[in-house]
Amino acid sequence: MENKAPNKKDSPPWEPKSKKPKRGLIRKLLLWSFFIGLGALIAVGLMPKPIEVEVATLARGPLTVHVIEEGKTRIRNRYIVSSPVAGQMRRVTLRAGDEVKGGETIIAVIEPSLSPLLDARSKAQAQARVDGADAAREKAMQALAMSKTSLQFANTTWNRIKNIKEKGTVSDTDRDTAEMDAALRQREVQAAEFSLKVAEFELTQAKASLLQIESPGQSESVVEVRAPINGRVLRVQQESATIVTPGTSILEIGDPAEIEIEAEILSRDAVAIKPGTPVAVDQWGGAAPLQAIVRRVEPAAFTKVSSLGVEEQRVLVLADLVKPPPEAKALGDRYRVEVRIATWHEPDALLIPAGALFREGNDWKTFLYDQNKARTANVQAGRTDGRMTQVLSGLNAGTQVLMHPPDTVKDGVAVRRRGEE
Repeated sequence: MENKAPNKKDSPPWEPKSKKPKRGLIRKLLLWSFFIGLGALIAVGLMPKPIEVEVATLARGPLTVHVIEEGKTRIRNRYIVSSPVAGQMRRVTLRAGDEVKGGETIIAVIEPSLSPLLDARSKAQAQARVDGADAAREKAMQALAMSKTSLQFANTTWNRIKNIKEKGTVSDTDRDTAEMDAALRQREVQAAEFSLKVAEFELTQAKASLLQIESPGQSESVVEVRAPINGRVLRVQQESATIVTPGTSILEIGDPAEIEIEAEILSRDAVAIKPGTPVAVDQWGGAAPLQAIVRRVEPAAFTKVSSLGVEEQRVLVLADLVKPPPEAKALGDRYRVEVRIATWHEPDALLIPAGALFREGNDWKTFLYDQNKARTANVQAGRTDGRMTQVLSGLNAGTQVLMHPPDTVKDGVAVRRRGEE
């Protein structure tokens, strides 16, 4: 019989078996490692990334609340020159912007009309106008004397306070008030002098009118209407030659150097504005804002309809420029400007940027930057100037908050400071 080769299947169980190669197990381990790593990368890619935010830090500092409104310039003392008599007025040669000198520049020439000037009633009326103009001149002289007395007292007070050298004896507010009062009294004296010139001018014109009535036969007798003050022509109201009656407006004169600011302020804001309040005048055409102070807050309000059709109660607030630069001389009458009037000031307030606050119901809230997490916090907000807001309670100085957080920021969401890796 032939001997056959031994078969592994025929080998008895007590014989040792040969070990299988490990190459298949290694292949499986590598395949599983690849799939586990790929799953980890997908999981990491699907995880939410921290939201990039801008962070601001709360600090203490001064806060001033302003009322910002449109305003316009206007000449403080305006004079409308009118015809003192009835007659034929020649054509007016002056134009807006022309310079005039008080008592010298001839504004208009009126030739008499004989028929209405010959009756007794016209003569009596002319005599009455002379008497009235004389009384008005006496009144203007008394007003000028009173203004000079007030100016003398104000200057004495200001000189007394100015000569006090001991520091702390007089407060800065009292010094500024005395200086402003002296300046305002000086303006009142100038206005009273202008009023006296106008009264004397009206008296002269009234006497001229009476002279025309008493001597109507002189064909060369004409009434020359002269400028009452030094200034410029603001507007010519009657240019062409025409028949005029007493009181017919001819033109308007004013001094462009005497410019004031007029602003229409909401009545609820005007309550907080007092005479002497500082005013910043912007958008006037120059680079730096002009400085002014409130001279008067008119007591009566008026109704004005806004561009949205809402009826508003507004109050006129008048302000005087303080040491205007030479460039401000280009400002004329009725020029548009923008005024910022301070209504509230706190020298040491805890400030938070207005962009860090948001409204939730009736409460103000903000997001705190807490170890790369966004945390919601309630804030009791006070006054604001539109850029910074006063914090009354809820936060402390040095706290970091999120500026303009996007809608994806929620309480507990991971965030990172802008610019950080």
